[in-house]
Amino acid sequence: MEKIIKVNLKGELEAGEIARFVQVANQYKCTLYIEMTDNRRINAKSIMGMMNFLSGNENEVIIKAEGEDEEAAAEALAACLTGKE
Repeated sequence: MEKIIKVNLKGELEAGEIARFVQVANQYKCTLYIEMTDNRRINAKSIMGMMNFLSGNENEVIIKAEGEDEEAAAEALAACLTGKE
């Protein structure tokens, strides 16, 4: 499953927000990646990978989820990145 979203955050992600995002991602069994428009692909469950994810409000990303709970996982990560949680 793929979900394209426009990131809507106040500035760049800070360490605490990234840690919280990774905790949410790790609640799901499916594999989860964040893909950038420049084709960078980051494992959403990796704190080190997500530390490299610095995004402003206007960037679009693709959440890629594959596995038994992919739909719920993609929705949860989209909520984190759009400020709708």
